[in-house]
Parts: sequence; C-alpha cells; structure tokens
Amino acid sequence: MSARGRLERPRGTHDVVPSEQPLWRHVVGEAERLCALYGYRPIITPLFEDTALFERTSGAGSDVVQKEMYSFDDRSGRSLTLRPEGTAPICRAYVEHGMHRDAQPAKLYTVGPMYRYSAPQRGRYREHWQLSVEAIGSDEPSVDAEIVQLYHALLVRLGISDFSLALNSIGCRECRPAYLERLSAWLGANAERLDEPTREKAATSPLRVFDNLETKPRAVQEALREAPTIGESLCEACREHFAVVRRDLDAHGVPYHLVPTLVRGLDYYTRTTWEFLGPDEGAQSALSGGGRYDGLVEEIGGPPTPGVGFGAGIERLLLALEHAGVEVAPAGTDVFFALEDGAPRERVAVWLGTLRALGVACDTDYAGRSLKGQLTQAGRLGAATVVVVGAERATIRRAGGEDEAVALDELPARLAP
Repeated sequence: MSARGRLERPRGTHDVVPSEQPLWRHVVGEAERLCALYGYRPIITPLFEDTALFERTSGAGSDVVQKEMYSFDDRSGRSLTLRPEGTAPICRAYVEHGMHRDAQPAKLYTVGPMYRYSAPQRGRYREHWQLSVEAIGSDEPSVDAEIVQLYHALLVRLGISDFSLALNSIGCRECRPAYLERLSAWLGANAERLDEPTREKAATSPLRVFDNLETKPRAVQEALREAPTIGESLCEACREHFAVVRRDLDAHGVPYHLVPTLVRGLDYYTRTTWEFLGPDEGAQSALSGGGRYDGLVEEIGGPPTPGVGFGAGIERLLLALEHAGVEVAPAGTDVFFALEDGAPRERVAVWLGTLRALGVACDTDYAGRSLKGQLTQAGRLGAATVVVVGAERATIRRAGGEDEAVALDELPARLAP
C-alpha cells in the first residue's frame, strides 16, 4: 500500500495485463498443443493441499519445506499449504482416483500458479505459473527421454534457441545409500572449505550440497567439484537405465551435456535428473527442471509406482522469448462501429449481437468520443473494418479498399462473413 492508501499487488506477484496476454497465451497454447500431440491429458488439482503432502514428499530438510512454503491453519485447525510445485498434487490425485487401474503410464499435465516464499528476482515470483508434465506408471527409460524431448520441442517451436540441457543420474534406493556415506565422509573431512549454509545442508541432507552450485562462493564451488560424484557409485541397473536415456536422446537429436553434480532440490527424485538452462546468469538461468521419482507415489500411500516429469516456469519462458526477440501480435477487432450524431445506437446494439453470434469480433464506442476519437480508437483496436454509422446511411471502410456507402437495412448482410 502506498502512502496515499492505494492498494497494490502483494510483493512477489505480478499481473498479466492485456498487452502481455498475446505472448502469454501463445506460450501456454503451444505447450497444451504439444502435450496433446504426445498423449498427455490435462488435469487440475487444488491450489492448496494438506501440508503433510509436501512435508512427506519434498523432504523435511529441503528449502521448500524449511523456508519457502506458504502454510496456514484453516478455521478447523487443519494445516494446509499453497502448492509449491505440481508433481506431488498430481501424484496424490493419481492415487486418490485410482489411476493406477487405468492404462499405464498415466500421461498428465497442468498449467497453473505455484507459491514459494523467496526473494523476488527477475523471472522469479512468489506466485509463479508453471507447466507440470508427468508420466506416472512406467519405469521405461524411453519415457524419460520422451518427456525431455517434449520440452526441447516446445522451446524450438516457440523460437527459443539460446538454451542447453544438463543431464545426470542420481541413482536409486539400492545404490544411493552407499554413495551418501562416501559423500558425508568427504564433507566432514572438508568442512573447513565449505561455507555455513553448505555445512548445514551437509548435516541434514548431504546430496543437496550441490543444489544451485553456481550461486555458491567460488571457493565452495571449487571444493565441491572435488567431492565424490554419484556417477561413480551407480548400480548396474541405474547405469543401464541412464545409458538408454542418453541413447534415446541422441536418437531424438537432443543435445545435452553431463553434469555429475546436478541434483534436484526435492527428496523424491531418483535416477534421471535434468535442467534446461536459458540465457540468464546464475540460478535464474533454469528454464525447467525434472527427473524420475520412482518412490513418490508409494510415499503418499499408493502402490509402488514409477514416475517421471518436469516443471517449467511460464515467466522464465517469457523472458527467454524476450531475449530471442519473439513477439506475438494481438488479435485485432474485425469490425468497429463509429457513430455520427443521430446514429441509431439501438440498431447498432442489435448488429453487434448478430455479428458476434456469427463469430465476428466487433465493438463500438462507449466513452462518448467524437467521431475523430472513435476512429482513433478503432485504430488502437486494430479494426480490419470500420463502419461509420449515420442517421440514414453507413460507410464501410476496409483497409486497402475504397469507402462503400450502404443503406442501414443492408448493413448486417454486407458485414456477415
């Protein structure tokens, strides 16, 4: 609120105003069309869930649970949380609605707002919109590759070329425990080379010391790059799985680079993990991130069920489009009625209704403008046809054509598609 008492949007949120809608709708529309082509079906889950859903799946030591969740008690004393990410709610719906009895995998997607309390930055909001794409019910590595290739295809279709794909495997329940022992021992032996936040992570969730590695002090980055990596400890099954993922990505023509320190910030990830990185620097470079989560459905009370998916910020995509110079023209008005003094406004109202019923986008003046002002407004709206309505006759003006005078009774038929 300003000094004068004017109410403003909460810090860390943003309005998508009409001038920004064409590009926003273009991005969301392309994402939805592409998901449909790949067989993914839309799903909508609540904006808030039981807090336990995220505590159980994200991990008590994660930044999401410790620092970023918007949690509150409702009037009945139940702890609820505005969803910070889309995967856990979709998996909860998968279990609750018995989707494991349907043909597998269940290929699902949603586009909606997510909520995380963190310092607002460029492309990073406390309320941000996200595309979440999930394939639940298959452990085939080819599904990992397909879902990665889906997002790669989205970037290409949108006209974004300045991006890269980082790829890793973080193992499974069988091989990760032995690696964590090795990593914990190394972290303990090198604690003096780490900063305090990293030492805290080492004590609660050792794998997460690699989270946002590029944002850590340079000396800490250099130290952590000497730490043992999970790739050295993968079991044979994880090695084979990761080899097929890479083979299929090569077959799809999707370039990537292996990053042995790439981990995801939530506990439920296993095996394949990845990030698409855009043109911005540091932590804000991430366009999307995802991975496999073979234990998540079981963790929330469902049967053992593998899954894989990603989340992609819509705002980050818009910044990448801005960087690429991509623009989308707004949809113009088909017909605009400009009224001279004495024009029959009641007949114009009828014509508007008739044309709109036929699918013609049309409008008129509701601000008492002069005729000149009305013509200016028609130009602002990008009207393809302007009809100047007088008391007895009308003049039809089409871009690139000559003015056409018609009787008022003939006007609807001359404007109909």
